[in-house]
Amino acid sequence: MSTADLKDIVREKYAQAALRAGAEESCCCGSSDKRYDPVTANLYDASQIGALPEKAVLASLGCGNPTALAELKAGETVLDLGSGGGIDVLLSARRVGPSGKAYGLDMTDEMLALARENQHKAGVANVEFLKGEIENIPLPDNSVDVVISNCVINLSGDKDRVFREAFRVLKPGGRFAVSDIVTRGDIPAQIRKDVLLWAGCVAGALQDTEYSAKLAAAGFNNITIEPTRVHKAEDAREWLKELGVDFEKMAPYVDGKFISAFIRAEKPRG
Repeated sequence: MSTADLKDIVREKYAQAALRAGAEESCCCGSSDKRYDPVTANLYDASQIGALPEKAVLASLGCGNPTALAELKAGETVLDLGSGGGIDVLLSARRVGPSGKAYGLDMTDEMLALARENQHKAGVANVEFLKGEIENIPLPDNSVDVVISNCVINLSGDKDRVFREAFRVLKPGGRFAVSDIVTRGDIPAQIRKDVLLWAGCVAGALQDTEYSAKLAAAGFNNITIEPTRVHKAEDAREWLKELGVDFEKMAPYVDGKFISAFIRAEKPRG
């Protein structure tokens, strides 16, 4: 499958997710029902999402909570790669305050429309949503302090370019602080070929050591990968069945190998 074909599949998947959220129906990374989704459930506490529009919460498709783990400071500029319905952008805007700025970047018109609606409802002024691809960020060099992302980079067919672009737009000393799915150990090739699992945030996941190596190749240093959830096959039974996967056959090969993680790295100052 070409990178362009994969991008079209992911765009369609997330366009549908935005429309479901707009209709106030639950949607998530792998399942149409968050009760069965082991990746996206229970990522945000009530104190964080209580003041946000309901549609921003419903459109949350992530695998972590980068805004809780990233060290955001007042006055900083933050960029969220693959911002979806805008939940992490809105939370980041609170953290950096009126003197800071939060950008959201997404390639899906439906998600951008939903995000801007959520921004309007939340009454947040220091936010701007941009249309574009995470492989070609429409911002100048050395323009942001922090790059965040929530379970989106694993969906890219050209992760090396994503990391190079993130490095480019970060200021010297800037931070890369993303939640993503990584793997540990060998994963059957068939999983990585499954289009549905690509769009469900699983099959595109890099092995943790490969993720670190690619970040280093892009120029980053001080790279750390901190597991936040280790996904057990049994937790994903209903989710995998919904995708038409033979659970009993698949389970022994995936149990404990997919991990939600918080990945940190820095752009050197000089």
